[in-house]
Amino acid sequence: MIGLNFLAIAAAAIAVVVVSTVYYMAFTSQLRQLSPAYATADARPPIWKLAVELIRSFVVGAVVAGIAALIGVVELVGAVQLGMALWVGFPVVLLTGSVIWENVPPRLAAIHSGDWLLKLLVIAVIVTLWR
Repeated sequence: MIGLNFLAIAAAAIAVVVVSTVYYMAFTSQLRQLSPAYATADARPPIWKLAVELIRSFVVGAVVAGIAALIGVVELVGAVQLGMALWVGFPVVLLTGSVIWENVPPRLAAIHSGDWLLKLLVIAVIVTLWR
């Protein structure tokens, strides 16, 4: 992972945690109806969960940055295409499987899928354009 801009990756990780938090706040009532995991969730998660989410986002950012560098993505259109391709290839496929095999409500999977779309687009744009 030599040559990656770790400052850009860190900024992308922080950005997507903020974007994701706002996104899920907009869906609070639907999430509480769709999943027991959200029915009793506190408005503020414990600090360790935030730390884990930042680490997870940093790892995703590093992977996206590495892929962008390997395939030569250097402009906005390419970054958006990369983010969309990764979204379809991974979260959409995985969440569809959870609907089919684990009986996850489709609306819940759609909410999570939307979150991942935002995350992958934000990360791809930041790590691609901030060189």
